[in-house]
Amino acid sequence: MPLTPGGYAFLGLTTLVACLVAVLTFAILRFASAARDARRGLQGSGHADTAILSAALQEAVAKLKAQERATAARAEASERLSGEIIASLTAGLLVVGLKGDIRILNPAGRRMLGLSDNVTPADYHQALSEPELSRLIDQVLTSGVAVVRRAVSVPETRNGVSHFGVTISPMFDEQRQQHGAICLFTDLTAVKDLEEQLRLKESLATVGELTAGIAHEFRNGLATILGYSKLFDLKALPESYRAYVEGIRAETESLSQIVTNFLNFARPAQLTLTPVDLKAICERAADEIRADARALGGRVDVDGEFGILEGDEVLLRQAFSNLLRNALEACAAAPGGPHVVIQSEYDRAGKVTRVAVNDNGPGIAPVDRERVFRPFFTSKRSGTGLGLALVQKIIVFHNGRIVIGKSASGGASLQVSLPSSA
Repeated sequence: MPLTPGGYAFLGLTTLVACLVAVLTFAILRFASAARDARRGLQGSGHADTAILSAALQEAVAKLKAQERATAARAEASERLSGEIIASLTAGLLVVGLKGDIRILNPAGRRMLGLSDNVTPADYHQALSEPELSRLIDQVLTSGVAVVRRAVSVPETRNGVSHFGVTISPMFDEQRQQHGAICLFTDLTAVKDLEEQLRLKESLATVGELTAGIAHEFRNGLATILGYSKLFDLKALPESYRAYVEGIRAETESLSQIVTNFLNFARPAQLTLTPVDLKAICERAADEIRADARALGGRVDVDGEFGILEGDEVLLRQAFSNLLRNALEACAAAPGGPHVVIQSEYDRAGKVTRVAVNDNGPGIAPVDRERVFRPFFTSKRSGTGLGLALVQKIIVFHNGRIVIGKSASGGASLQVSLPSSA
């Protein structure tokens, strides 16, 4: 049946409504899909921000750790450098607290103070046997005032050190509160030895110039007296006069020998320098007295390492012969017999040979240790007092040094230091 106009209109309206519904449905679906995509995008962006924040935190932590490691490395390097500087100092370094505790004592200081590397006394008074040095540190700790360039003598020579140059400064914290002191001490022995050598050389030259002529004239007069006394025929003289003439002869010969020894001492030293084997000289000097030592039930020993030096062999042999003869006479009456030891040590770094002539006699009193080198000072009944003075002169003119100490057996120890050439 053909549609009526009203049917056509209804059909068209229905078609239009269907199209509108379809378009609206499509729009709603597109909107829902866009909403889902937006939610997913927001969720993805949150995860990305979290990842970025986490990475930033990790990087910051890594940088902090790297800075911490760098700071620790710098602190360790600084501490290591400070330790190397302290250990490498040729001067002694002693850092003490207000209560006397030792905080730092470097190897050079231990060597000069005679302390072993593995033992550190708790109190610096125990480490320092030099009362003058301890007194100066006490003074700085008490007053807070520095002591600058003070010379200190060591009573007992230790490791070749006899004089210190000392500088002591107080230590303060940030609040200017004192909490300790720093003591720097250097070995002035070589400087003092040089000063002593120059002084002795000048004094010996002066003595030689003033007395050589007088001694010559005096010896000539003695020779005349001795010559006239020998013109007397003792057998022709009455018995009561013979003793007087014999006394004149004996005393004149004794005075003549003293004058000769004094001339040897006062005469300016004329050195004939050649390479000298110090061990050969000491062995020869020891051989000269070995027979006398054995006759008294004793012995003479030579031990240690010797160096080679530029010196006058004749004068050095005379010096060591005098030292050994003097040592043998000093310990001749020792229980068990005399024992004389020549102990030598060769310092290759400093090119110095240190020879000690030790005996087991009664020793030399500390008050006499400086006086024994003075001319005419002697503790022997028959001595002239020129033997050790002449020895000192010979050693000094070889740019050496001689001091007196105490041997291990309680006797005397005459310690000679001579520069070595090899």
